[in-house]
Amino acid sequence: MVLDPELRAIGGNGSGRARTEELAVLEAVGQRVLWLSTAIIDHANRVRPNPSGLKVGGHQASSASMSSIMTALWFHALNPEDRVSVKPHASPVLHAINYLLGELDESYLTTLRAFGGLQSYPSRAKDPDPVDYSTGSVGIGATAPLWGALARRYVEGRFGGAGRGRQYSLLGDAELDEGAIWEAIQDPMVPSLGEAVWVVDLNRQSLDRVVPGIAADRLQGMFAAAGWQVISLKYGHALRELFARPGGEALHARIDAMDNPEYQRLLRCSADELRERLPGSGSTAGPIADLIAPLDDASLLAALRNLGGHDIGALMDAFDSVDDTRPTVIFAYTVKGYGLPTEGHPQNHSSLLTADQMRTLADRLGTDPDRPWAAFAAGSPEAARCAAAAGRLRRPGHASRQAPEVPADLARPAPTGSGNTQQALGRVLLDLTRRAPEAAARIVTVSPDVSSTTNLGGWLNKVGVWSPTERPNWFADDAETILHWRERPTGQHVELGIAETNLVGLLGELGATWSRWGQPLLPIGVVYDPFVNRALEPWSFGIYAGGQSILIGTPSGVTLAPEGGAHQSITTPSLGIEQPGCVTFEPAFAIDTEWCLLAALGNLGRPDGSSAYLRLSTRPVDQSAADVPGDPAARERRRRQVTAGAYRLRRHERPVVTLAAMGALIPEALAAADRLAALGHGADVVCVTSPDLLFRALQARRGLSQDPSWILDQVFPADRATPLVTVLDGHPHTLAFLSTVQNTPVTTLGVSRFGQSGAIEDVHRYHGIDTDSIVTAALDLVD
Repeated sequence: MVLDPELRAIGGNGSGRARTEELAVLEAVGQRVLWLSTAIIDHANRVRPNPSGLKVGGHQASSASMSSIMTALWFHALNPEDRVSVKPHASPVLHAINYLLGELDESYLTTLRAFGGLQSYPSRAKDPDPVDYSTGSVGIGATAPLWGALARRYVEGRFGGAGRGRQYSLLGDAELDEGAIWEAIQDPMVPSLGEAVWVVDLNRQSLDRVVPGIAADRLQGMFAAAGWQVISLKYGHALRELFARPGGEALHARIDAMDNPEYQRLLRCSADELRERLPGSGSTAGPIADLIAPLDDASLLAALRNLGGHDIGALMDAFDSVDDTRPTVIFAYTVKGYGLPTEGHPQNHSSLLTADQMRTLADRLGTDPDRPWAAFAAGSPEAARCAAAAGRLRRPGHASRQAPEVPADLARPAPTGSGNTQQALGRVLLDLTRRAPEAAARIVTVSPDVSSTTNLGGWLNKVGVWSPTERPNWFADDAETILHWRERPTGQHVELGIAETNLVGLLGELGATWSRWGQPLLPIGVVYDPFVNRALEPWSFGIYAGGQSILIGTPSGVTLAPEGGAHQSITTPSLGIEQPGCVTFEPAFAIDTEWCLLAALGNLGRPDGSSAYLRLSTRPVDQSAADVPGDPAARERRRRQVTAGAYRLRRHERPVVTLAAMGALIPEALAAADRLAALGHGADVVCVTSPDLLFRALQARRGLSQDPSWILDQVFPADRATPLVTVLDGHPHTLAFLSTVQNTPVTTLGVSRFGQSGAIEDVHRYHGIDTDSIVTAALDLVD
């Protein structure tokens, strides 16, 4: 449904004097929000001492275009269970509103972008006031409430306590250029999320210019085609009243047909210039000139700026008309910099008001520039409205449930025969349903249409697929059906489309339920490892926002061999080293996979928890080569080493070289050790399970972190320090730092070129990670 503002009366949500008084109060609140957000940025840039002279920044114009929208939302439409994602550049508006609601102490208003103060962009983790969604990476914050809505439904349906409530996204029109936006709205899960409401700040400006053809009609059509309710707020009441007068139809058509740059230029005109330019040329110029002739200068200038996104009455009506059976997008036409001297200028994105302009603004908005943070007078209607909104929006506390205990070891005999780490994933999940049902009940898996090819089939058959409503399985009685697709509200697997950004967006929100509603989940996302990099930015942002999850990349590496270069990952092994809030594992054996996955699950859903990335392989490996100790104490020691980053798999009596290998290349390292021994050169073999944890241990040994460092003494003891060859199915720099543990010579083998199709032996030889290459590298170091 497209609501035509020209056909709606401003009194649509109330009538008469009460409505007029309410609007007057909200307009005054909105003006104070505009002033505070502008002053917060001004103080950070012009008042606060800045010894370095580096730019502080802030976005007065971008904040100004959102002031009316956010005033109408917070002081009229929001309920306590609602959540809001605020566009990055409007963070000062959010802080201004939180201040008026009593949720932010005045002392913080002078700390925008200062160390320990208000963040550059809204941050759940770092800001001192309530922030529902971290934003900053364009497009990711906008889509997060979609996944937040899905996570809320999942929690509420399975465990309760998440309530209801809308999920709002406030985004700039430039964010609609981001592919993540359209990947999200196209996902099959999204059309049923009626609690999702997006408000697009349609100011038609980017960072550098006025966008010449924003094509709002086309954008609205794309949302409508995806099943969204579309509400267009183009003109405010003053312009609509003009359109209803003689000559108004011509003015309406003139503004509608006007290019964005021409309209923005008119905003920079004086009243006299506007009377000359606005009528344009042709047969409609006369009627338009006659229409605006009786208007005084102030009324004419105000009318031109009276767009729907600044009309609080129209905004209130729009929020009240949201259809909760499907997602809604509100296109709110605005002026970037509305109410500021810089309004409408194509270069106003980062511009700052001068001291004189700030004083003029204060006079116009009825504030005191010498007391910029003054609250509304006690007993005033504005103070009462703020107090009422604060009371209405106060969220009830919730009891936080502790994350379930995850066993460290499932106590199964070490696997024998041939197997791979990807197969172990599915087996561990199924074992948990039998051996740790409470923990298994909290697991939710997510995949982008790759469940069966990543060994989740058995798990999926056991727990079912999550759906808001139960759907028939039309292939249940087909004898050839192996994967039983039972969709129901009790399912524990969520299947999205193939967009990896959607997968990790949902992972982040499922991983944040422990902090939102006190209901911890153990979310696991599975994606082909070559596409992990595509998903990394939104997953990283989810971790930054407090989402704890496990991302599993499988299958991985050039060991995929016949599938070719496009499906062979190279850079992913080092991701954990570089990603804060995440531990990376690349196990070589099934038992290692079990221990690493259990350790990762045990770190989820906790205030001190962390995310994890597991890189798994489909390469068959002889599982007996793991040589797992049979003695319980020795087995537990091995498990502790595996989950700490490495263990010594082969120990020679007189080693002259150490081979440190990871993941699927352990067979080559063991074969190389045998051949070196035959040549008279003893070789130790270290199986690295987490380069990330080893690097942290090394940093801790140097006093640069608080992580434990004992693993280095057990795996790389000084009395066994020898030249080192590192080898992995990925970029060789991942393990290069190991040479600094004991300051030994090193040769690093790995993959630094695009992959090739072929037999595994040919591909490994091509990249120099085969047994011959390892032996040669070792001989070069010791001969």
